[in-house]
Amino acid sequence: MALQNQTPKKKKIKVPKVVNGVDTLVEIEVDDTGGPSWGPRDAHTLLNHPLRRLDGPEKVSGRAKYSYDVRVPGMLYGRILRSPYPHAEMVSVDTGAAEKMPGVKAVLSFADRKTLKYEGDPVAAVAAVTPEIADDAIRAIKVVYKKLPHVVTAEEAIKPDAPQVFEGKNAVELKGNVRPGEQQGNKAEAEAALKACDAIVEKEFRISMQHHACLETHGVVVDYRGGDTATVYASTQGTFTIPGEAAQELGLKNQQAVTAIVEYMGGGFGSKFGLDLPGSVACQLSKKAQAPVKLMLTRTDEFLMAGNRSGAWQKVRAGANKDGKLVAFLAEQYRLGGLDEGSQAGLPYIYEAEKVYREMAALHTNQDGSRAFRAPGHPQASFPMESVMDDLAYAIGMDPVEFRKKNTSDPAYHRQLDAGAKAIGWENRPKTPGGGPSYGPYNSLRRGMGCACATWGGGGHPECQVDVFVTQDGAVAVQVGTQDLGTGTRTYTAAIVAEEFGLPLEAVETRIGHSTYGQANASGGSTTVASLAPAVKNAAYNAKMQLFAKVAPALGAQPEDLLAHSGKIYSTHAPNKALTWKQACATLGMAGLSARGEWSANLCGNGVHGAQFAEVEVDTDTGQVRVLKMVGVQDCGLCLNRAATESQLNGGMIQALGYALFEQTVVDAETGNMLNANLEEYKLPGCFEMPELIPIIDDGDTREVVIGMAEPAIIPGASAIANAVYNACGVRITSLPITPDKVLDGLAKLKKA
Repeated sequence: MALQNQTPKKKKIKVPKVVNGVDTLVEIEVDDTGGPSWGPRDAHTLLNHPLRRLDGPEKVSGRAKYSYDVRVPGMLYGRILRSPYPHAEMVSVDTGAAEKMPGVKAVLSFADRKTLKYEGDPVAAVAAVTPEIADDAIRAIKVVYKKLPHVVTAEEAIKPDAPQVFEGKNAVELKGNVRPGEQQGNKAEAEAALKACDAIVEKEFRISMQHHACLETHGVVVDYRGGDTATVYASTQGTFTIPGEAAQELGLKNQQAVTAIVEYMGGGFGSKFGLDLPGSVACQLSKKAQAPVKLMLTRTDEFLMAGNRSGAWQKVRAGANKDGKLVAFLAEQYRLGGLDEGSQAGLPYIYEAEKVYREMAALHTNQDGSRAFRAPGHPQASFPMESVMDDLAYAIGMDPVEFRKKNTSDPAYHRQLDAGAKAIGWENRPKTPGGGPSYGPYNSLRRGMGCACATWGGGGHPECQVDVFVTQDGAVAVQVGTQDLGTGTRTYTAAIVAEEFGLPLEAVETRIGHSTYGQANASGGSTTVASLAPAVKNAAYNAKMQLFAKVAPALGAQPEDLLAHSGKIYSTHAPNKALTWKQACATLGMAGLSARGEWSANLCGNGVHGAQFAEVEVDTDTGQVRVLKMVGVQDCGLCLNRAATESQLNGGMIQALGYALFEQTVVDAETGNMLNANLEEYKLPGCFEMPELIPIIDDGDTREVVIGMAEPAIIPGASAIANAVYNACGVRITSLPITPDKVLDGLAKLKKA
């Protein structure tokens, strides 16, 4: 993918490089962009190496302060009363008893909203001096509901006589509960091509909603006591999404009146943008009570009110010829986003078919609306696509890896598929589904392997403003308002500055998470590193050039000839004549120096690829699936912290494991209530389920730009596991999660057939 339309000029520079264990200066050629460049990846001293996280000690010791940990003087505790019904009218809301309770300082009623659309829809809220009193006050509120017909399953929602989720002006664009979307391709041509194929697959795929399950629930602490200013401690993916919305809720004149603080936050995965429902309610309670209010959702609240990854219902027909080419692909895709439209990438996903036709639509139900969730829409498209690719490969007698390579022209996938296959021992898999030997104490265990691919953008934007400060005594700080979701932003921000100055990582203080610092983008879509890192690099470079201008006379050199390395500053023409870092900084005077940096397009790129493999063990007596090993191969241009990148890849594979085998929203169709709104019955992968994880950073990607990769790490894992189950026992599971009952049903059908 081209990063620039024009070819930049070249220039030669000298950089330090370790040759046979000795530091030396080597001359290299780089793009002359008029500013900093990352340079070749093998010349880095910190970047592209595994780095210890700077905030690790704070987190493991418990010193890190999350929004949940904030306590301010006079703080009240907020709670929200949820609708117990998926669809109802509020006939009356009586808050009198709650208002009279000792310790209750503010009560809100949302009775003016009248119609409730999902279980969890807010009805009222309270603020009290203790959480226990707040809970009692919620229970004291008397509500009369008129239950209305509801629909919570796709099969019921699509029926012509189904209860309508929306009415009035909100239903104008709907056909029943269906919101029609795009159509692409020529259906007649695709069907004609399908009929002529040597192998044809036709299947329906269903995927349950997935919950973000953030360990720190959604919520804020609003420190407002009347007056003209407020501070909001938020668990959010966007520091700067908070002030404007909070100021509006509090009735303050402008967003500068509100300071947002996000020192640490416990997971978001796409669900925590803006003030959000609990933040809005907390502001209203704080304004009414003229006191600080902490409102963090309970775990049940979190499941019912904080969004989800939309489910999917997809009907696919595809065909290939014996030469391995994907000839025809037809898809009917429904996004199941509850009250929202949901998200889903279009099929075919990644792979190239000659004739394509697809229809895409949203199918609404009386459930909380979907939100972005790590790679929104992509895992839903990957599952049917990769399943069909395996089915077609086996049908024509071709290796599934080779079939994939045959149907994508991007060499990155060829490279990554080969690397992943080698790492997992692909040659040892059963060559036909269910064709491997049985083993174990009851001769009931079988092994299999599967693979899948992913794609993502991950580009940057010109939003970040970063400041670097250097004091007379040599202290260095980098400051920007960005948030760290746990992805290592603090560490690579410091590493960029430290490397620019030739200092150790620990020598740089990182200040982030305050809206009074320089502007930064919200963390979503894997855009943080590509937006922030160039601005950090720019700020560090500008600060370094200021310092060089100060010390150049003392070294008898020009600023452009100076180099900062290993705690010293020296001329490339006279490396033996040097100043230590502290000696150099002493020339700055009492004021020290500061420099600001902004985004530079030549320092970031976009477009990443990934491939994952899974090996599973299936117990054909119990239907139990155990994942033994997962391999993830991922590119991302220049890797800023190899340890953190590998951790992201591991985390994505673990999250995909949950998606594949465990996570399922169980809703009673009759009552419309979620039956497992807790972390006991909504199963996440634990230590017992963890397989061997092998993360591989694709160094075949030689782009010397930074690109985000957190998103694609979750996409292909569930698909690879599903294909591994098929390879192990011959049962094609077409719905997620893959539970023992589905495996046993499939085995019974195979036996019967």
